[in-house]
Amino acid sequence: MEPLSLVVLLVSVGSFLSSQWLFHRGSPWLSERLTPAFLTLNHTQRTEWNSRAVSTVHALVVGLLCLYILLFDEAVKKDPVWGDPTLVKLNVGITTGYLISDLLLMLYFWDFIGEKYFVIHHLAALYAYYYVLNQGLLPYFANFRLLSEFSTPFVNQRWFLQVLGYHKLSKQSLVNGVAMAFSFFLVRIAVIPVYYSHMYSVYGTEAFYRLPLGARSAWLLCSLCLDVMNVMWMRRILRGCLKVLRSSRCQKATMKMGSRKMD
Repeated sequence: MEPLSLVVLLVSVGSFLSSQWLFHRGSPWLSERLTPAFLTLNHTQRTEWNSRAVSTVHALVVGLLCLYILLFDEAVKKDPVWGDPTLVKLNVGITTGYLISDLLLMLYFWDFIGEKYFVIHHLAALYAYYYVLNQGLLPYFANFRLLSEFSTPFVNQRWFLQVLGYHKLSKQSLVNGVAMAFSFFLVRIAVIPVYYSHMYSVYGTEAFYRLPLGARSAWLLCSLCLDVMNVMWMRRILRGCLKVLRSSRCQKATMKMGSRKMD
């Protein structure tokens, strides 16, 4: 086994073990001390809380490394298909370990945190990342997909606020809701034309024809699968966000009318 492959394997295993430790030990220990309300949650809520805590940590680590690669890794930018995949492999290795850990937790706690679309999402991502880890293919595109992780902390924070009893019209919920919708659109929807324009620019080149058929299929099919789900989720997020904002306006209007009557 090549040194880089061994390092990536160790990173993936370390990511898997770290995710499991955070879920079973790290998140419960820290949550009890930072948020006393954590102790009042039932078993189902604690299970999802710990799962989302791990998801948030993973998103922050991978998202920041992804941004660094996108901005400063010249080899990957110069050759998006066959460029030096070292840093991308390490980042994808972290994600692979987390995805396997999260997939196993979802299956084990299916009644609590199981979700068929997340299973499809994880399996599609793992299938595509196999070609990155095993053959170092398409590093730019693999890293570009990881930009989507920047929206994950806001999605998780929405759930945390709900379970902690914050009203959906509270300032914290409204600010996070807008940030969630904006970040989700920015890193998962607005980048779709950019992603596929890069894909089209590579199509038909010598570098493209050097790709094995399996890699080409995974590249296209997994990308389409993930983007269809992102559009579905964006639609749900946007509908929920607009509904809450309309309720907030109605509540303010009602309060103003009430204060005028009192005057």
